[in-house]
Amino acid sequence: MRGALEPSLEPGEALRGACAATQVGIFRGRQVAIGVTSGRLLIQGMTRKFEPDGPPLSLPPERLAAVKTEGAGGGWWEVTAAIMDGVAVTLKLRTTDGEKLKLTMMRASGPLAGFGGGEDQRRGLEALAEWFAAAEPAREGPS
Repeated sequence: MRGALEPSLEPGEALRGACAATQVGIFRGRQVAIGVTSGRLLIQGMTRKFEPDGPPLSLPPERLAAVKTEGAGGGWWEVTAAIMDGVAVTLKLRTTDGEKLKLTMMRASGPLAGFGGGEDQRRGLEALAEWFAAAEPAREGPS
């Protein structure tokens, strides 16, 4: 995942973590890489060969209008806990320009962790949870 995300980094920007997710839409689903930097999330579509598919979506905190997880409330603190607690988590994002993203990720823990992405996936989810904990709360309610 890192190889597909690193070309989108700005000079001096570091990738704190990366994880794989499935993005579900009305008529399609696709694999994406989620990159976490200190200032933004990068959502990069991926091919079956783990190569970039189209331009990445850059999401700094101010571009997120609402964030929630399946089974959690609309506040970012619940999002942080849900990302770290579930075996699989669905993250729903709504941008300030109205775009909606539904991303499902495996937590990669326990005896079958290797099937969920292993240590890299676990570290990527930790970075994602830390990013939400440090980001400003959403200004609006859940999507």
